[in-house]
Amino acid sequence: MERAMLWFKCAAMHDPVRPVIKEPAVLGWKAKYRQVDLTIERPLRGKDLLRRMKGWFTVDVHKAVDLITQYGKLVVLDDTDLVVEADDPAALEALSTKMREAFGEEAWLEPIPKVRLE
Repeated sequence: MERAMLWFKCAAMHDPVRPVIKEPAVLGWKAKYRQVDLTIERPLRGKDLLRRMKGWFTVDVHKAVDLITQYGKLVVLDDTDLVVEADDPAALEALSTKMREAFGEEAWLEPIPKVRLE
């Protein structure tokens, strides 16, 4: 399994940024006739996280999701970092090329080197 960080150009500051989860989403209920104190804490996952970033990047995140899912999948690593996972380095390289063609310097991948245990 190969992984890469996904970077975008920030629409406001034009700096390189990447989506991360700072805190999990907290979901709850409002009842009409009583108080419900039940909540569920759940982090956003891959595609959902990227789609929530609509408008914050200089690229169309829906187009990015469609392109990325042709070559790999979006996953949240360690409940924090959004990364792209692909089966092999060739798939990541092909995706990187397609991203350059589609978005220029507005979105790119940064491969995550594998750590060798000795």
